[in-house]
Amino acid sequence: MKLARVSTFVVQTPPPHSGGALWFFLKLETEDGLVGWGETAILATLHTLEDSYEKLVQQVFEAYLKGRDPMDREALYQKMYEGMMAQHPDYVGMGVVSAFDVALWDIVGKHFNTPVYNLLGGKYRDRIRTYTYVYDDDGPGGTVGTWTGNPERLGRRAAELADEGFTGLKFDPLPQSAPRRLPTPPWEVSLAEYEAAVQGVAAVREAVGTRADILIGTHGQITPSAARRFAAQVEQYDPLWLEEPCPPENYKQMGEIARSTSIPIATGERLVGIHEFQNLFAHNACAFAQPDLGSCGGITACKKIATMAEANYVLMAPHVWGGPIITAAAVQVDTNIPNFLIQESIYKSRDFFDDIVVEPFEWENGDLIPSQRPGIGMELDEEKLEAHRGSLENIRRQRRR
Repeated sequence: MKLARVSTFVVQTPPPHSGGALWFFLKLETEDGLVGWGETAILATLHTLEDSYEKLVQQVFEAYLKGRDPMDREALYQKMYEGMMAQHPDYVGMGVVSAFDVALWDIVGKHFNTPVYNLLGGKYRDRIRTYTYVYDDDGPGGTVGTWTGNPERLGRRAAELADEGFTGLKFDPLPQSAPRRLPTPPWEVSLAEYEAAVQGVAAVREAVGTRADILIGTHGQITPSAARRFAAQVEQYDPLWLEEPCPPENYKQMGEIARSTSIPIATGERLVGIHEFQNLFAHNACAFAQPDLGSCGGITACKKIATMAEANYVLMAPHVWGGPIITAAAVQVDTNIPNFLIQESIYKSRDFFDDIVVEPFEWENGDLIPSQRPGIGMELDEEKLEAHRGSLENIRRQRRR
């Protein structure tokens, strides 16, 4: 069995662009007709470079994968890592490695006609607990921190999602797009913003009671001092976590924040590879690790990260801000590992997902149900992918109309 070719699909999501405006997929094929799907998910980093994605994927394939046996997943991962990163990983490069890695696991699972979780060591659980952002009433939105300054509305929407079965609800109580004196984060927070954010957290806790955990996001946009002040004000509402309370690049500061509050810290969506996560754990900087299967290094890296996390008594809560392939890959890891906590889901992993997949995810009473289909358990409809091909320029033109 040898790898023969790769093709790419840059897909434009419809408004309100749940999971991002563009999704980046690759299709990896063997000489004997097996197909593996991968996805690069690195937030909006590629949105101005989408024309380069196909060229980069093709070059990586030609250099490291063409003619190779997909069974050799570890060797291929190491070759891509060494060749592309020079042992110093970057976010975009690891996004491409991740997509290829997931596709390789998908092919091997199909070769053996078994789900990937069986190749990882078997099934540890039958249901995958999920959480979603508290999206606006009109449906999942791309910018989730622009309307949450209305506590009554926020609480009402949180209660509706809890009624649907979600036991974890995440929202950004601090404004994500307010005018700032500093052009880039991390920012300090005004007293008015603290007050409004605390009111939002209180409203959600009152609305959902103990039916659902509260997950507070900040997207790493505030300073450590602001994070400590904010945590002190919302500890009384017992959030499950405070996510990325400062930019994730400074492990020491993240650790100091973690030791300053009783609220557990979650982070990791923008970290890649085992060494960055090892730095995070070495500083005791989180209780919950959030690798993204579209950027951390795929299934190969995520399984290793989960093992390191287990040794440090850290639970796993994989991040998703993208499409169905990274979600499916995450579910395979979640099903297998012992130290799983909760899985991020774009609402119920349906909506636009259903427009491009062959068979949809099964979501039931707050949980994703692992598929018994071989590989990662998810196939994309190529005709639908072609119909939704897009670019950032297309989106800009639509917004100008």
